[in-house]
Amino acid sequence: MKGLLTSLITVLTFTGLQAQSLPTSPKLVVGLTIDQLRTDYLEAFSSLYGDRGFKRIWKEGRVFCNAQFTFNNVDRASAIAAIYTGTTPSLNGIISSQWMDVSTLRLVNSTDDTAYMGYYGDMTCAPTKLLTSTISDELKIATQGKGQVYAIAPTCDAAIFSGGHAANGAFWLNPNTGKWSGTTYYGEFPWWASQYNDRQAIDFRISGIIWEPVYPKMMYTFLPDWRDETFKYKFDDDRQNKFRRFITSPFVNDEVNMLADEVITKALLGMDDITDLLSLTYYAGNYAHKSVQECAMEIQDTYVRLDRSIASLLDILDKKVGLQNVLIFITSTGYTDSESTDSGLYKIPTGEFHLNRCAALLNMFLMATYGEGKYVEAYYDQQIYLNHKLLEQKQLNLIEVQEKSAEFLMQFSGVNEAYSAHRLLLGAWTPEIYKIRNGFHRQRSGDLTIDVLPGWTIVNEDTNSSKVVRHSYIPSPLIFIGHSVKPAVIQTPVTIDHIAPTLANFMRIRAPNACRVAPITDIW
Repeated sequence: MKGLLTSLITVLTFTGLQAQSLPTSPKLVVGLTIDQLRTDYLEAFSSLYGDRGFKRIWKEGRVFCNAQFTFNNVDRASAIAAIYTGTTPSLNGIISSQWMDVSTLRLVNSTDDTAYMGYYGDMTCAPTKLLTSTISDELKIATQGKGQVYAIAPTCDAAIFSGGHAANGAFWLNPNTGKWSGTTYYGEFPWWASQYNDRQAIDFRISGIIWEPVYPKMMYTFLPDWRDETFKYKFDDDRQNKFRRFITSPFVNDEVNMLADEVITKALLGMDDITDLLSLTYYAGNYAHKSVQECAMEIQDTYVRLDRSIASLLDILDKKVGLQNVLIFITSTGYTDSESTDSGLYKIPTGEFHLNRCAALLNMFLMATYGEGKYVEAYYDQQIYLNHKLLEQKQLNLIEVQEKSAEFLMQFSGVNEAYSAHRLLLGAWTPEIYKIRNGFHRQRSGDLTIDVLPGWTIVNEDTNSSKVVRHSYIPSPLIFIGHSVKPAVIQTPVTIDHIAPTLANFMRIRAPNACRVAPITDIW
């Protein structure tokens, strides 16, 4: 009897401890991904914030100041796919917003799918190129479809990849009309979204929206080479591009909030005991994709308005669902738009790298080595695609040709390193190769990947565009706030692939099928 009593006490004790350490599942999970959000900017502009936005989440949230992506060449599409799948492009397949389709030798968009039509737009898109499950998919599976999932973003790729394969709906702003758009992939367009478009969409209001600084000029900070002039933008003045410019302004975040309020109300999110998920995307990049030097006051004012948008979102969630019932995570896409070239005044080494010229010279080298033929089939985004059919016809060894090509490319000015696909997949491990490998997909990436020296400008003569290479680390935050979260500010770096398994742990469901990392468990 004594032994039995001891066993019962032990069981009850551990059961009690487990009950204390495992809070109930939240009624609503809200993911807020802020495109190009930077921790250093958050801190630098803190004197401009109110008490209900960033300062509140810093006080009440679990703040990880350094959240890192584990792959190179991050952009919006690959970042959001990685956040919601908990894995890298090497598995989820979203290597960038666009890539070269080797079967057609044409660029494809990461969301293209001609099998599905668009609502309130002519885009044909779906998440079919996303090769693994997302946290939203796993919620649908775990609840047998009863858990509701919606995604709202300024852009199509952000909405679709945060919504996943099984969402109830994903909405983004049409850059040509200003209407909220969707895709037939997710079924019928909701009646309340159509009603919103017909009565409240931004196209009815944009003529009256003017962007001016919230504060007087003297409250903003400027470095010596930053433009310190004030600004005034009336989006309707540029009729052809007014919605595209609006999407790159902080006002788009308020539009996301307005539709989020509508979704919560009309779809009854968080109103029962089955967990729902709402994925939102904000914009915090430079206006019209200009450099920081060109729009120094604009980027500071963007963070001021972003602070207010977050405060408004928290108020909406608290009013409609109750923050104690909502788990919110806030993070960044971990990249920024290309900056302007460094001034020659400071004599920093620089130069221009032309991928098309590089590809042409490589083809000449391979012809001199192996005979006549078009060996370079295509090139795009620092990658070169070889003609596999020609190599087979000539009975050439693909690995040998890749390695010879990489050695040849290493001789070009501006090239730091050239990686063959074989080396990335089967070569020796190094920290740099690890990050490049994580961003490489064997069916979508090129045979050769070129690493250009920092400070150099990659010039694309086909599109008349250019990009300045910088290897500088961009600090990005990861913040959990709301349901059962214990406040703390943590400087120890975490990786972005921890988000999906941590959400799964909160919701008592499986992590996405390609997610390999453990959840963060010390946040409640």
